[in-house]
Amino acid sequence: MTLPDLAARLGWRALTPQVQRAGDVTAGYVSDLLSDVLARAPAGGVLVTVQVHLNVIAVAVHAELAGVVFALGREPEEPVRAKAAEEGIALYVSDAPAFELVGRLYELGVRGTPARPPV
Repeated sequence: MTLPDLAARLGWRALTPQVQRAGDVTAGYVSDLLSDVLARAPAGGVLVTVQVHLNVIAVAVHAELAGVVFALGREPEEPVRAKAAEEGIALYVSDAPAFELVGRLYELGVRGTPARPPV
């Protein structure tokens, strides 16, 4: 399922509607510890987090993520949105808590990645 499809099914609001990502998202990751995301998030996947600062975008780019969903209705400021759009990272916001978001993604076929040893 594509990010726009997931957003429509789960009621997310697009923060970077100008970013159009092709392909299905089949994997995801949830963490607020960005070094953990950098080490373990799946390329082409979606990140669920409550962190809304610019470093989230830098990590998403480096980890080659398709998009980021901000939980609990948290929204990044405009400079963060602009950088995400520039880098081709789709951003969404949901009022749901991260735990619920991940459960709903799992119901729709989005899976986590196999555990890797700590770096």
